[in-house]
Amino acid sequence: MLVRTGAGAGHHEPEPLMKLDLPKLFNVRRDEILPVALAVGFFFCVLTALMMLRPAREALGMRGGLDAVRWLFVGTAVVTLLVNPVFGVLVSRFRRMQFIGATYLFFAASLAGFYLLLAWAPEAVGTASGQVFYVWFSVFNLFSTMVFWALMADRFTLEQGKRFFGLISVGGTLGAICGPWLASVLVRPVGTAGLLLVSSGFLLLALALGWGIARQPSAADPTTAPAARHADRIGGGAWEGAKALMRSRYLAGIAAYVVILAVMATFLYFTRLQMVAALGHELDGRTALFARIDMLTQIATLAIQLVLAGHLMKRLGVAVTLALLPLTTALGFVGLALVGSLAALIAFEAAFRAVQRAIMRPARETLFTVLDREDKYKAKAFIDTFVYRFGDVAGAQLEGALGRLAMGLYAIAGVAVPLAFVWIGLALWLGRAQQRMATATSDTEPAASTVFPVLQKRTEP
Repeated sequence: MLVRTGAGAGHHEPEPLMKLDLPKLFNVRRDEILPVALAVGFFFCVLTALMMLRPAREALGMRGGLDAVRWLFVGTAVVTLLVNPVFGVLVSRFRRMQFIGATYLFFAASLAGFYLLLAWAPEAVGTASGQVFYVWFSVFNLFSTMVFWALMADRFTLEQGKRFFGLISVGGTLGAICGPWLASVLVRPVGTAGLLLVSSGFLLLALALGWGIARQPSAADPTTAPAARHADRIGGGAWEGAKALMRSRYLAGIAAYVVILAVMATFLYFTRLQMVAALGHELDGRTALFARIDMLTQIATLAIQLVLAGHLMKRLGVAVTLALLPLTTALGFVGLALVGSLAALIAFEAAFRAVQRAIMRPARETLFTVLDREDKYKAKAFIDTFVYRFGDVAGAQLEGALGRLAMGLYAIAGVAVPLAFVWIGLALWLGRAQQRMATATSDTEPAASTVFPVLQKRTEP
């Protein structure tokens, strides 16, 4: 801290030139510091667990060739569809932290099962088992992040989400950087099998932090005691999330936004696989290259989060913030079609992933804060898992069809750019619809002064 002393004969106490106030710096009030810190740690642990294993998933998936990866996308979508009603039953019959705990415990136990397979029967590990791991990891990836953000949308209001969902995302980015780094450090002393147990441990730590968040007073439901909120059962049927999409234009709009996101991400994903495959690396070389690409992406994401993410939603609004990724995508595919190099692909993918994770994802999660609790968990689960995987499958098949035209990147850009402008229009509509819903809700609900006196009105139904 810099200080200055008074001039003249008398002695003066030092006066601070600058006071370091972290809550003010990150736009978090002092009564929000603990739940936000727990959320940051929660997301850090989830992304660390995921990113420790992702490069291996990519390399294993490519063993059967690109056509096999496209079918793995279909398999993942089918498994996701089958898992959704199971998750719906858990949400309907159990308390909030019970079904969240069951989800993370299931995946942690699955990692332990894969560890036993690698440690006790390494001869059984081949192309087929690698494909099973690919599908399992893809489902794990979606459900672990979906459950986290569902809890965040339930725990925080729209106003809070605009202020610090970007900050919470920083925790995930740090985890995404830490995961590959831990994998590179630990792979020699503990082996690939040991990494599965380390990842499982991070999931259990994430679950413990999730319990801590659920126990904190919530501005999203300030008139209800934490213990009572924790005990609530949501009820309803296993397929309520799918039915809600048919009843609500707003949810259908979110689903359409996610489908286009998945299609664009899949276009980029297969373009990367093709360019890496053309280099002719063996398994370890491909894993290392994928890890380096992921590292560059995470560094770009962190830079955007620290510089921009905390301010964009407040200053530009959710609608414009949601439209930034479609705009980035359109420009990126145009540039990639013109240049067509691996360096251009890496730059585009780093920009795409950075804007997606640092800017778009926090903004998209605020769309759910104006919904009731059942939609936050069931409809969100269906959208973030099966609908997203449906977009993956559609993108993979469309990319394959375009590849058979032998027009290369020009064909993909010819589809991606017009689709990006549709995506922009959808983003603007969703932002306006969310604002209307939030305004209508705040106009009809009582003041909230029981837990957070500084909040005058609730911003979710």
